[in-house]
Amino acid sequence: MSLADRPLPKPMPETRHYWEGAREGRLVLQSCQACTTAYFPPRPFCPHCGSREVKTFDASGRGRLYSFIINHLPAPGYDGPFIVAAVELEEGPRMMANIVDCPADPAALTIDMPLEVTFERRTDEITVPQFRPVRGDAR
Repeated sequence: MSLADRPLPKPMPETRHYWEGAREGRLVLQSCQACTTAYFPPRPFCPHCGSREVKTFDASGRGRLYSFIINHLPAPGYDGPFIVAAVELEEGPRMMANIVDCPADPAALTIDMPLEVTFERRTDEITVPQFRPVRGDAR
């Protein structure tokens, strides 16, 4: 299956910074100026304290495997099996992503294994952050 078969997210005004960053190869998160909490997914207010004083910043792109499933069922644009994971980012938030460049085999996945972001360009406008096992220095 090709990338053209995969569903495309539709950027909204409140998520535009995230998609623009991904297109440029940056993982962009938001943090609250009132309570200093970093959060994901993008939204115009802090999910912890409700403040609208939020800013964007470039995340490190590093995280750890928090949880995962191996999907064996057909999905648009995906040849099974593939890995769907919750990644705990170095900055604190968790995000859902596919794990790529790794066998879809439980023996290849370890909870808390270090991961790094990689970007899957689907169109000229849409690039989707994914994660892969860290190669070399895990930090």
